[in-house]
Amino acid sequence: MDDPNRDTGHRILLVDDEPRIREVVANYLRRDGYLVETAGDGAAARTHLAEFKPDLVVLDLMLPAVSGFEVLSEIRRAGDLPVIVLTARTEESDRVAGLELGADDYVVKPFSPRELVARVRTVLRRATPRPAPGPIDFDGVEIDPGRRVATVAGEPIELTAREFDLLAFFVANARQVFSRGELLERVWGSSAEWQDPATVTVHVRRIRQKMETDLQDPRWIQTVWGVGYRFGS
Repeated sequence: MDDPNRDTGHRILLVDDEPRIREVVANYLRRDGYLVETAGDGAAARTHLAEFKPDLVVLDLMLPAVSGFEVLSEIRRAGDLPVIVLTARTEESDRVAGLELGADDYVVKPFSPRELVARVRTVLRRATPRPAPGPIDFDGVEIDPGRRVATVAGEPIELTAREFDLLAFFVANARQVFSRGELLERVWGSSAEWQDPATVTVHVRRIRQKMETDLQDPRWIQTVWGVGYRFGS
């Protein structure tokens, strides 16, 4: 049962053009201990991002004036602030588009407010620094879990929180083959049951774009056809 007196210390910005959704979801988040601000359009979201400085954004993609896609792009250009997108679009291509722009998770409308709160907890837990083992490296790729820094041939690469976790898992388990389902379970954890396997495909593609010189013949993240992925040959 939720503790109404619990204070997580985390700030959540909820952006949706439907007042009822904002009211219901904000109440659930506040009952779970979050400080919540809401916005009904992309322009207001920009203002709250600058002034409220949230720890996580729940963002509807279909917004008036300034779209959620545009807001998400601006957030990603500025840094790795965790974002969970809300979408009424059920086609895989639309969900993939949000993930391609850097969303950490997505929820398809209609949705359960309790499920959304659970996803907020999971994404924040993943993005929150915690004691970690020392640096690990393999074939020119070094991961420092404590500082959450990844370098390729000594050069740092910019990764979102989920991309970092996936790459760190690959490096720590080099040469092992994992299916997309196994990667969801091991990296996405408790939120894996809500995820589409395409989520893994999108994140692998984004990591490759940031670290590989030849996307047609990747050096590090290898596709094992019919099975999944392997880090290293």
